[in-house]
Amino acid sequence: MSANSKEEALEALAASRWRVAAVLTVATLVAYLGFILLVAFNKPLMGQQITPGLSVGILLGALVILTAWGLTGIYIVWANGKYDRALHQLRGGK
Repeated sequence: MSANSKEEALEALAASRWRVAAVLTVATLVAYLGFILLVAFNKPLMGQQITPGLSVGILLGALVILTAWGLTGIYIVWANGKYDRALHQLRGGK
């Protein structure tokens, strides 16, 4: 592989990493901001009791945290699979 094609492949890989990170960041922000906006503008909904001691707000707050963990897990799986493997190949590994 020539130096020029390696550079192009590395730039494409970096662009791919940026796109994945941007999509996951936007998804995380939508989850957090959606939750905060519900807390700010729809308090009656967030205060509704699902069962004694469990409100919609508490449940959604826990789901936001689980969503963030899930999106982080998606990034880890992608980075350990595709990104790291492609980077290793570009560096001359097998």
